[in-house]
Amino acid sequence: MSATVSLFSSERRARSSEPGQDGAFIARAEAVAKIAAAHAAEVDAKSRFPAEAFAALSKYKLIGMLIPMDLGGEGARAADVADVCAILGAACASTAMIFAMHQVKLACLVRHHRDNAWQLDFLRKCAAKQLLLASSTTEGMNGGNIRSSEAAIQLDGSKVRLARDASCISYGAAADAIVTTARRGESAANSDQVLAVFERDNYTLEPTKSWDTLGMRGTCSVGYMLCAEGEADQVLAEPYDRIHNQTMAPYAHLFWASVWCGVATGAFSTARAFVRQAARASGGRMPPGSRHLTKARVSLETLRAAVQAGLANFERHAREPGGLTAMEAQLALNFLKVEASEIAVQTVMSAMRACGLSGYRNDTEFSLGRPLRDILSAPVMIHNDRILASAEASVLMSAPSGALSH
Repeated sequence: MSATVSLFSSERRARSSEPGQDGAFIARAEAVAKIAAAHAAEVDAKSRFPAEAFAALSKYKLIGMLIPMDLGGEGARAADVADVCAILGAACASTAMIFAMHQVKLACLVRHHRDNAWQLDFLRKCAAKQLLLASSTTEGMNGGNIRSSEAAIQLDGSKVRLARDASCISYGAAADAIVTTARRGESAANSDQVLAVFERDNYTLEPTKSWDTLGMRGTCSVGYMLCAEGEADQVLAEPYDRIHNQTMAPYAHLFWASVWCGVATGAFSTARAFVRQAARASGGRMPPGSRHLTKARVSLETLRAAVQAGLANFERHAREPGGLTAMEAQLALNFLKVEASEIAVQTVMSAMRACGLSGYRNDTEFSLGRPLRDILSAPVMIHNDRILASAEASVLMSAPSGALSH
């Protein structure tokens, strides 16, 4: 699995060995992926949190991998996290997506704490206890518009309170803390947002919406009434618009695209196994749908190249202060999300057609029903049409370079 799924396989697999060795992210992710795969069908069927996989992620210290070493973490790069997302995606899409969403929230705290003592202590706790962070960025009638908040932070001396009708808090019941957007204050505009983090004993969750979906069922993205109270230092001083442009959106697009690449890779591997078995059973004659395996391989390579280019572009801009807020970087990462989600669906569908009825059925070893249902979430998870509409002005202002190298 790993040689196919790892996005930077030749460079970093040479540095990985046993699952328990520090820095061997790929080997450790592969160990977790075996556990995730063993429980993926039940996670999907029962729409439950993938507890076994996250116990393994905690055991192998991957949950806090982005936290800097001086705070007790491993100082992983975004590309390291992307590899783990891809490896997990081939095993269980829900596990991979939860891991990706958690890492996005963790990145926001790592990159924007501004040396706040409470937030630094919280990051140390995250590393030591491998705490899982849930996300609350949508509420009420806003749908997927995460750049608008209705609920406001209420300041009472050194304390803050928040009551938020969250339309979706993925894996909220299983998380150790929630990272949420909110209006800066009662008189602030909906777009004047802050980011706050509340630990489990800081809040209550009252379910308001269920989670009965086509796929990604294990993310348990239930709607809740979130009532939280904590210290004022639990609100990040950095305005959310900067956090969103510099970290939230870039990391989300990278990590989600890596998850989808993993799901597509897993589907292709299943289809290849089917075609090989069918060809052996018929004396070398290829099954009717075999040409779709070739189509799946072509689109998979296109998908992998897009994610690898996105990672390279990200790392190039991330080296410069504010580089990720540049129009070129924003457009590239937004387009990565759109392109990766569409190509991933195409790849899994081709894999399904390569397997024919064996892929369509739910009771065969070559069933592709679950990955197909999971991957169909990709274009609507922050709807592609929303992203493209918001990019229209930037497209008019920014011309593509004529050069093919940088």
